[in-house]
Amino acid sequence: MLHEQIKNGIKEAMMAKDVLRLKAFRAMSAAFTNELVAKNRKPQEMLTDPEAISVITKLAKQRKDSIEQFKKGNREDLVKEEESELAILETYLPKMMDRGEVEKIARIKKEELKITDAAKKGMLMSALMKELKGKADGMVVKAVVDSLF
Repeated sequence: MLHEQIKNGIKEAMMAKDVLRLKAFRAMSAAFTNELVAKNRKPQEMLTDPEAISVITKLAKQRKDSIEQFKKGNREDLVKEEESELAILETYLPKMMDRGEVEKIARIKKEELKITDAAKKGMLMSALMKELKGKADGMVVKAVVDSLF
């Protein structure tokens, strides 16, 4: 189980004195506990793999947002730290589809739904996000949908 892997990762990172990995594992573990409490479950319970992936995805998105903000603030030291943590988080996430794959699916879905004008762009975006949930980054999907109109 992914949740168990992360808990074991904390011990391994402590023994190896790997500060960066330890910080990332602790953040994941804390987020898992928060998720369990939010779902009225005991903090000692384990999340299922899909639940854990959902939590890690949220953490990765937070890191991406932080990186963007730190770049705007010219804080390269913090950008590097967040990018390193993001790299660790991404090792536990399924591989995301690239832009080309998303574009193929988007064109097919656009034809299926018979969407011809930009006013129905939201409908296409919604359908694609349901289909590609956990498989493609929302920003990539949005960029592809925008490019189709």
